Amino acid sequence: MGRWHRLLAVGAEGVASGTPYMVGSKLLQGWLTANGIPLGLIGLLSLAELPYTLKLFWAPLLDRWPIPWPDRRRGWLLVLQLLLVLSIGAMALLRPHADASHLTLVGIAAIVLAVLSASQDVMVDAYRTDLMPEEERGAGAAAGALGYRAAMLAVGAGGFLVAGRLGWPAAFVASAALLA
Repeated sequence: MGRWHRLLAVGAEGVASGTPYMVGSKLLQGWLTANGIPLGLIGLLSLAELPYTLKLFWAPLLDRWPIPWPDRRRGWLLVLQLLLVLSIGAMALLRPHADASHLTLVGIAAIVLAVLSASQDVMVDAYRTDLMPEEERGAGAAAGALGYRAAMLAVGAGGFLVAGRLGWPAAFVASAALLA
């Protein structure tokens, strides 16, 4: 694999890391705000981002039990990205209301999304380290950050544009399509 192919692969994985993070934070908050959920309850949703801080505790397990096909890193990436696409797509089916049962489902969906996304971040970092020769790791980190920022812009701005024109479920489906 040539240098540009490696950089493109790492940039694409940056997009795959940034998309679920923005869905779970900004897009979800906007959706709840638009549905009249009190700001105090939306603020509690930030606790769903805790898995990003705690991922160091299960990162060794992902390395210890690799999925061997197509290789130890890409196997996990494939599984996690498929689960993330399904998770984000499933959020389009939720209907947030102020009653506890609906908000509980939204909270559970946010936590599942954060755990899957944090796990994917672990694998993306490991994949980038394995893929890039030492002299290309700086460029690989830059490509990954560029992809991450592009996804933040696509979901942060694009998701709200889609929601304004086609509705919130379409914004979540579009985000899932971006990740796919």
